Amino acid sequence: MQRIAFQLRIKAGMMQEYDEAHRHVWPELLAELESFGVSDYSIFRRGQQLFLYMHVPDFDLLTKRLANSGVNQRWQQKMAPLFEPVLDLQPGESQAMMQEVFFMPGRKPATERSQPERQ
Repeated sequence: MQRIAFQLRIKAGMMQEYDEAHRHVWPELLAELESFGVSDYSIFRRGQQLFLYMHVPDFDLLTKRLANSGVNQRWQQKMAPLFEPVLDLQPGESQAMMQEVFFMPGRKPATERSQPERQ
């Protein structure tokens, strides 16, 4: 499972519209993302800056599947007017991909750990 993070940038004055849209993400889009293997998807915002994080089996495959998804294409059309370019995009990037430099998996709480079977 890949942990993917990237940045996007909202146009000035469009933060409220962005936040509102994400309070009402289409159920069919969420279902499709899940069917493509996306989990633990979070979006954080600080002013115009967005930080997006997700778990996905294969990000390149996800990108291809989303490009061919009608529901994703409609969502992207709805959201496109809210974005402005991220300043430090690399050639070929549509979002500013972030490189993971540290990960601490942590321990699961006792309730999530497998319990020995009782006999």
